[in-house]
Amino acid sequence: MTRRITTMFAIAAMIATGIPAMALGAAADRAGRFDVTVVSSPAEYVSGDDARLVVEVPRGQLDKVTISVDGRDVTDAFAPSGPSTLEGVVDGLELGDNLVEVRPVNSRGRALASVTLTNHPITGPIFSGPQQDPFLCSTPGDYGAAELAGPVDEDCTMETVVSFKYRSTSGDFEDYDPDAPRPDDMAQTTTLEGETVDFIIRWERGTINRFIYSIAMLSPESQDVGSPDLSAWNERLIYHFQGGVGIGHYQGDPSGSRMFYDYGLSNGYAVAYSTGTKTGEHYNLVLGGETAIMVKDRFVSDYGNPRYTVGIGASGGAIQQYVYGQNHVGLIDAAIPVYSYPDMITQTIHVGDCELLERWIDTQVLAGSAKWADWGNRTLLEGFNSLNGFDNDYLQLLPFLPQGASECVNGWRGLSPLALNPHFGTAPGVTPEQQANTEWTHYGDAVNVYGVNVDGYANSTWDNVGVQYGLRALVDGEISTDEFLDLNANVGSWKNEPDMVQEGCPFIQALCPSPDELAGLDPVPDIYPNLIDVWSWRNMNLPPDGTTPATRRDADTEGIENAYEKGHVFVGDMEIPIIDWRNYLERELDMHNSHQSFAARQRLLDHDGDAGNQVIWFTDGNDAGDEFDQTPRAFEVIDEWMTNIDSNPGLSVEENRPARAVDACFDVAGNMIYSGSDAWAGILDDLPEGPCAARFEIFSTSRIVAGGPISGDIFKCALQPVDDAIAAGVYGTVTYSATELARLNEIFPTGVCDYTRGDARRP
Repeated sequence: MTRRITTMFAIAAMIATGIPAMALGAAADRAGRFDVTVVSSPAEYVSGDDARLVVEVPRGQLDKVTISVDGRDVTDAFAPSGPSTLEGVVDGLELGDNLVEVRPVNSRGRALASVTLTNHPITGPIFSGPQQDPFLCSTPGDYGAAELAGPVDEDCTMETVVSFKYRSTSGDFEDYDPDAPRPDDMAQTTTLEGETVDFIIRWERGTINRFIYSIAMLSPESQDVGSPDLSAWNERLIYHFQGGVGIGHYQGDPSGSRMFYDYGLSNGYAVAYSTGTKTGEHYNLVLGGETAIMVKDRFVSDYGNPRYTVGIGASGGAIQQYVYGQNHVGLIDAAIPVYSYPDMITQTIHVGDCELLERWIDTQVLAGSAKWADWGNRTLLEGFNSLNGFDNDYLQLLPFLPQGASECVNGWRGLSPLALNPHFGTAPGVTPEQQANTEWTHYGDAVNVYGVNVDGYANSTWDNVGVQYGLRALVDGEISTDEFLDLNANVGSWKNEPDMVQEGCPFIQALCPSPDELAGLDPVPDIYPNLIDVWSWRNMNLPPDGTTPATRRDADTEGIENAYEKGHVFVGDMEIPIIDWRNYLERELDMHNSHQSFAARQRLLDHDGDAGNQVIWFTDGNDAGDEFDQTPRAFEVIDEWMTNIDSNPGLSVEENRPARAVDACFDVAGNMIYSGSDAWAGILDDLPEGPCAARFEIFSTSRIVAGGPISGDIFKCALQPVDDAIAAGVYGTVTYSATELARLNEIFPTGVCDYTRGDARRP
């Protein structure tokens, strides 16, 4: 077996005890000292009643120490793992604190080294706060739970099951019976280490932190339910995170393609997965990080300490890698975020603008505006791409619009009410009483993060006070001062939760009217929004009359502060290798817009001036929607990178980058178009446009159009008087008449955003 790279959990423990962050064995040997570290989890976050430890001793003293837990001798659980290290698993831990001590043999004197393990129930929680109620259990028929018995308690606990699968020559995973003859259609695979073996998988699943988890790995030599076969393991762990948008209260449906991640398993990686790290079930990233720590703890304690752990996952799965990589040093040692965003909560800032802007534009079209009937012009206000002629399922409900769509419509429609409206969502199997008494919003899902407002609802971070929608379009001469003033006077904001009403058609299909019911009615106000409300119009603060500007919404500032302090915002504090890859989907008006990779890079730069640990790759798509998978290449490069880090621990992550770990773009077949440090020049700097930047157009957001930074991380802007904004050149060469200036001050009585001062509520 190859030498293990020191896990970051262990490095964090060494830093905490004053030991330099270098190879564990070297640290103990050079210092001639003793030490004990937890490698399965942080010492304060142990779960499941066991933990894997590494004990460091000076050379020649491996057999001269005794290891105990609260006085119980556990020395026999340890074996040499290097010239000056012992490794083993201590089990039978009590809930709460357990003192591990290392002493000389036959000595009762002072311990040479010690660590306190704080053990928590496998049902959780550890640090995520009170558990959600109601919380609906999955059923045995759900994929991954098929061989699990039904829940045995109120925590949705299912008994742990281990079974075996094999990959058939047709590419399917089939049940494998170790006592039956070898199947004729058994496939074989060649691992990363070059060993060709039968493609048999050991598959463990059960529940951890109330969610369904899965651990899978090759098991070609033996199929023992009680003991994993490590013969084909390449000593690397993949944690497969999953995306989607959910608002909690449900144990979740596991994903077969992620539990049986083909690339990973075929190359000898172990693969860990949990529905608790699937954002399609919930978006409480404190709870998700806690779950990931517990699942990894299970793997390391029961299987072994991997050389490194690499994350993979798209969309919400990418978000989790950025956020957990920042919040929990050592959980993952490298990341492959696919279709990334830096985090979830800062997406709501501009996505929350979508329907406000769509409603204003649509009413302009309804009034006969040819300019706004051109879908391409929506980009002027929304920042996202918009296309004429694009298929739009909502046009049958909005027949006054020409053919076309925007990313706000095609990618994001329905997600603003899902995040903001407490009457909107459900989980499978909820009762009417639970539906009525549960706050079905993102903020309600993560109330432990955001806190509770005086109105009894979870704090919300969404704010648009001072936001000058369409500012860049005004400065560039794309819209007139009249359009700019009308837009900002009438765009409105979102109501507070107590004032919101249940969504209607099309989000609740049963409420959609028939053609007969629409006959003879005027579009506004008879049809829109009373019978058809694609914009969530009824939940907006709009002008009370034809003159008074609509009120803007103040965020619950405590919620913003909590989002930062509890790690829901990616602030760029991440020092592990990252290959951020995406297919270019702008032509499809897909929600995974391409500027997000650069938003993440800008936050890395804003944190400490360095983004040398992040590589950005784009692969082109085509009209057929073909998407080449560049992740196998990413795994290869990550392995080179991690090997370099292992070989050169004194160098930084950036200094250990292999030659292939460089910004690049690829064609639809995955062939290299260009690679180099200047690939994306011109996006975050003033350099001439790089070859990849020239090939792939990068769009923006409504808040960037309004003058905000590409990092997209300003919930509540600092305000400046309109006169100060004019003096600062915010409006370029645009001049206002006295009447227009008075109107601008009426629209923004407390001032307009000064984005140069950052987020006014960032701690």
